[in-house]
Amino acid sequence: MTPPRSGRFPQAGATIAPMSASDGLRLAVSLLSVVPAHPRRVDRRTAGLAMILAPVVGAGLGLAAAAVMAGTRWLGEAGPLPAVLAVAALALLTRGLHLDGLADLADGLGSGKPASGALEVMRRSDIGPFGVVTLVFTVLVQVAALTSAGTPLALVTACATGRLALTWACREGVPAARPDGLGATVAGTVRRGAALAVTALVLVAAALGGLAEPRLAAVLPAAVLAGLAAAWGVRRHAVRRLGGVTGDVLGALVEISVTAALLVCALAR
Repeated sequence: MTPPRSGRFPQAGATIAPMSASDGLRLAVSLLSVVPAHPRRVDRRTAGLAMILAPVVGAGLGLAAAAVMAGTRWLGEAGPLPAVLAVAALALLTRGLHLDGLADLADGLGSGKPASGALEVMRRSDIGPFGVVTLVFTVLVQVAALTSAGTPLALVTACATGRLALTWACREGVPAARPDGLGATVAGTVRRGAALAVTALVLVAAALGGLAEPRLAAVLPAAVLAGLAAAWGVRRHAVRRLGGVTGDVLGALVEISVTAALLVCALAR
C-alpha cells in the first residue's frame, strides 16, 4: 500500500482544508483502489477516518469483481474461470498493492533477520523466493475457495472483511514500524469503539446478504470473524518481529483476511 498519487502525506497535524467525511472516503478510495479520488485534506485524522471507511471501499471492490464473476457465468463459462477472472479483476482494481505487500512481508519475515534487516528486505523492489511462493499459493487458494464457494456473495464479504482488517490494524495501541511512510500515518488512528462499531455493521450486512441465499445466513458472518482472526494473528506476529506495522504489513493483512474468509465460505458449503 502506498500514499495517494497526489503526493506524500504531510506531517501529522498539518491542515490542508477543513476535514469532512467525504475526505476520509476519498482518501480510502485513493489508498485502496486505482480510482484517483483526490482528497482535499490528507493527515492522520483523515487517515483514521479513511481506515474506518475502508470496508465500504472493500465492499465496492468486491461488488465489481463479483459482477465479473457473475457475467462470466452468464456467458456460459463454468469451472474455475469465473473465479480466476474475478481475482484478476481485484488485482487490477487495487494495482496489485496488497499482493505486493503480502510478498514483501513474506520475504521480510522469511529472511530470519532482526527487525531492521527485515524492514530493509521489505523495502526492496524485487521479490524473493518466500514472496513468490506465498503469492502463488495465496492466489491459488483464493481461486479454488471462490470456485468451491460458488457464490459472488462470498467475494463481496471477503473483500469487505479484508479492508475491515485494516480498521483493526490501525487502532490505538498498534505502533508503526518506521517513523515515516503509510504505516506511520495510519497506525494508531482508529479508536477501539469505532472499530467495534464498523465491525458490527459489517457483520449485520453479511447476515443480511445471506438472506439472498439462506445457506449463507450464518456462513458469511462466520467468514468475517475468521478473516479478522487470521489478520489479528499475522498482525500480532508482524508487530512482534518488526516493531509495528508498515504499508506492506497492512497490504498483507488484506490478502490474508480475504483468503481466510473465502476458505470459510468454501468449507461451509
